[in-house]
Amino acid sequence: MTSWLHEERLQAVLAALHRSDAARVLDLGCGDGDLFVRLAIDGRFTELAGLDICPQALERLRARLKKLDTCVPRIRLFEGSMTDPPPDLAGFDCAILIETIEHIEPDQLSKLEKAVFRTIRPEKALITTPNAEFNALLGVPAHRMRHPDHRFEWDRARFRRWSARVAASAEYSVEHHDIGGQHPDLGGASQMAVFTRQR
Repeated sequence: MTSWLHEERLQAVLAALHRSDAARVLDLGCGDGDLFVRLAIDGRFTELAGLDICPQALERLRARLKKLDTCVPRIRLFEGSMTDPPPDLAGFDCAILIETIEHIEPDQLSKLEKAVFRTIRPEKALITTPNAEFNALLGVPAHRMRHPDHRFEWDRARFRRWSARVAASAEYSVEHHDIGGQHPDLGGASQMAVFTRQR
C-alpha cells in the first residue's frame, strides 16, 4: 500500500516531469514500478527505461506491466547499479531518482554523480531524498534514520550544497522544492532537486 508521503513524492515528480515536456524517461532505482507503471500508461512518453539492482523487484515490475494497456512504444528494463549503469542509457530527456541516493554509501556518491551527470547526462534529472529536519514530526528518534537501509539523511542546507556543487561541475542549473508539507521552519518531509542541462 502506498503511504501518503510516497504518493506525494510520486505526484511531485510526475508534475515536474510533465512540465519538462520529456518524452524519453529513465527511472533509476525503479524498484517494482510505483512510478514506472504510471508512466507506462501516459501517452505523452515515447520511451521508458528502468534500472534496478534487485532482480526480484524487476520481475514484479514486469508482471505489473503485463497487466497494463501500455501507451509507450518502447519499454526496457535493466538489472544493474546506478553507480555503474549500462552505456546505452545515455541521452534520455529526463532521469529520475526517487528516494534512492540515501541508500548509497557516502563515499560512493561521486560515482553516482559521474554516472548520472557525465555518462547518462540527461536533459533533466529529478532527485528526491528525505529531509532530515522533518524526522521529528514523523516520530523518528533523533539518533535514527527513517529506514534501516539509509546510509545518510540530509537536511535541506546539506542537500542544496550538494546539488549546487554537482550542478556547477556538470554544467546544469538546479532548483529545489519541498515535498510532503511546507512547515515554516522544517520544510517538507522530502525534498526534490530539479537539474536542467545547460550545454
